Amino acid sequence: MSDFSSIDHIKIPEPALRRLPWYLAYAQLAKTQGEVFLSSTQIAKDLAVDASQVAKDLSYVNISGKTRVGYDTGLLINVLEDFLGFTKTHNAFIFGIGNLGGALIQDNGLAQYGLKICAGFDIKYELSGTRINQIPIHHIDRFFELRKQTKTNIGILTVPVNNAQSVAELMIEGGIKAIWNFTPFRIRVPENIIVQNTSIYAHLALMFNRLHSTINE
Repeated sequence: MSDFSSIDHIKIPEPALRRLPWYLAYAQLAKTQGEVFLSSTQIAKDLAVDASQVAKDLSYVNISGKTRVGYDTGLLINVLEDFLGFTKTHNAFIFGIGNLGGALIQDNGLAQYGLKICAGFDIKYELSGTRINQIPIHHIDRFFELRKQTKTNIGILTVPVNNAQSVAELMIEGGIKAIWNFTPFRIRVPENIIVQNTSIYAHLALMFNRLHSTINE
């Protein structure tokens, strides 16, 4: 079973699961500002979410608020971090050390949320043996060997579009169970493989489209 899977996460609807990090970030900021308690009404107002929705979303995690007081801010942060898997370290390999792949390796913030990139792979032999942010870069030929040694289950896909499917298949063949796909290509995988698509280009297109509609109203 993947590190991402649990009985709790199966029960919670995906839209609610996507909102929980919003509440976590809000609570973390509120704590730095001295907020000891947070109400669902307060959270809802500042995040433009319905208060009943906030309360329902938080009902999926193991926390309850006090009447007329709200949620203990520190406890809320701890519970959300644990529920979202941010307190446990998940090792990951990254495939494709171009501009995006290199930028992700440089992002030290990922480790704060439980994702540790422990190695990078690329087809360029000249990158083999180098390091980015102290993380070793290997030729793709070494993937099977290092996957067997480390038992890493997560792969981050940042290769060019024309290589996305073939590299994804290689990752799965080597034992990767979850793929964070940063390419705009919708890779095809077996049902037991978890895929999270995060295409910055798709979101860019949405922003452009909405901006165009607004300008022409």
